[in-house]
Amino acid sequence: MNQATAVRLDPLPPEHTPELKDEFDSFFKTLGFVPNSVLTMQRKPRLVRGFVAMQRAIWDPDGKVDRGFKRLIAHLASRVAHDPYSMAHTASGALHFGIDAQKLAAISGYRSSPLYSAAEKAALDFAARASSIPNGVDDETFATVRRYWSEEQIVEILATIAMAGFLARWNGTMATPLEDEPLEVAEKHLAPQGWSAGVHGG
Repeated sequence: MNQATAVRLDPLPPEHTPELKDEFDSFFKTLGFVPNSVLTMQRKPRLVRGFVAMQRAIWDPDGKVDRGFKRLIAHLASRVAHDPYSMAHTASGALHFGIDAQKLAAISGYRSSPLYSAAEKAALDFAARASSIPNGVDDETFATVRRYWSEEQIVEILATIAMAGFLARWNGTMATPLEDEPLEVAEKHLAPQGWSAGVHGG
């Protein structure tokens, strides 16, 4: 990917904004750390609160789409958008939520992989097209998704894709540095497929 670029706005330590303790604690509970993207974002506390609320809605345990597979959807969307930071995070999340490492490794060739069902391939095609510029979702793509997924599930899937788009622009512009844990996952599972920390080098 792109040649490494210096971080453009430093992530601030969590204690910089005490009013965001509850939001930061939610990341410590689920990830063990607060993502540097959020630590940069805390310069606008209301933005962090809105971001966390949206993330909670997308990753709701009571959602109708498997949380591990949604990480794969976000991973593919991040791949299309050339966001190695989010690729690393979503790969880590997919493994954490039970996606097999072989299935993660096959994501770049999902269309021909027997590890992916027809429904999963339809959702991933949707993600790839929706993440393209210009948007590549046509009536046929949408009809195929509707064949396998309910309207509620489609909304959930598209919210996942749209959040990946937000983060791709955030991380690409800020040159967000990657944390140790997702970096280790990416170097082990993604680097063999050509992943590079790129502009978001740790």
